[in-house]
Amino acid sequence: MDSIEKLRAERAKVRKNIRRWQQQCARENPNEGAGLEVARTAMEKLEVQLRAIPVRLRRLKKSGMRKLSRTDGDSRFLPDRRGFTLGYTATLAVSDDHLIVAQQVSRELNDNRLLVPMVERVQRECGEQPGQVSADSGFFSLHNLEVMEARDIDAYVPDCNLAGVLHHGGILKQPTRHAALLRMRSKLASPSGRALYRRRKALAEPVIGILKEQRGMRRFRMRGLRKVAAEFALATTALNLTRMWRLSPPRERSA
Repeated sequence: MDSIEKLRAERAKVRKNIRRWQQQCARENPNEGAGLEVARTAMEKLEVQLRAIPVRLRRLKKSGMRKLSRTDGDSRFLPDRRGFTLGYTATLAVSDDHLIVAQQVSRELNDNRLLVPMVERVQRECGEQPGQVSADSGFFSLHNLEVMEARDIDAYVPDCNLAGVLHHGGILKQPTRHAALLRMRSKLASPSGRALYRRRKALAEPVIGILKEQRGMRRFRMRGLRKVAAEFALATTALNLTRMWRLSPPRERSA
């Protein structure tokens, strides 16, 4: 794992080793050719390491991250229940009949920047925008609510305070004056709104569970954003094909 502090310390260590080899070579007996050849090979390896460090520093600074993987520079440290994990963010859009209508893999650290791109992806895949959208509080932002309203999409996306009330009961502790958020809270306070929001668990969660538990997608096997995106697309396509085959009449299966 690369960080600025670690790379600087590594650079200092390599420079120190280079100076040590240079001093050793200066003290060597010129007649000991084999020893000089070994020292020259070691020096060349150290110089290669030293030249690579500025490249790794530039890549780290360009990413805007404090730490970066050496083996997969596209991956990011994502927050999870255990602290942080190195990987990608994979999201799904699932229809009422449990088919995956859109999927995406990104390096975003938060889901709230992924809702609008996912809605747009659904529109491209299905030929029309969804009439109704439900997502958990991780996808909430005031901007997302405004976009959904501007596009006449009936959205059910609670803020974290309202989500706590929906899941655990109680009262809202943080009032708001934002018009879109007030409308969202009012909609989710109604029995019908809560029922529609709870429907999300019966749609998206089982599909995610199948991918993780039955298909073993708790971690990606590939490295790099493009390869990981292709791996996830293949996995979701395979799951869709399996479900479509099971839903088809027996006569069509044997055709």
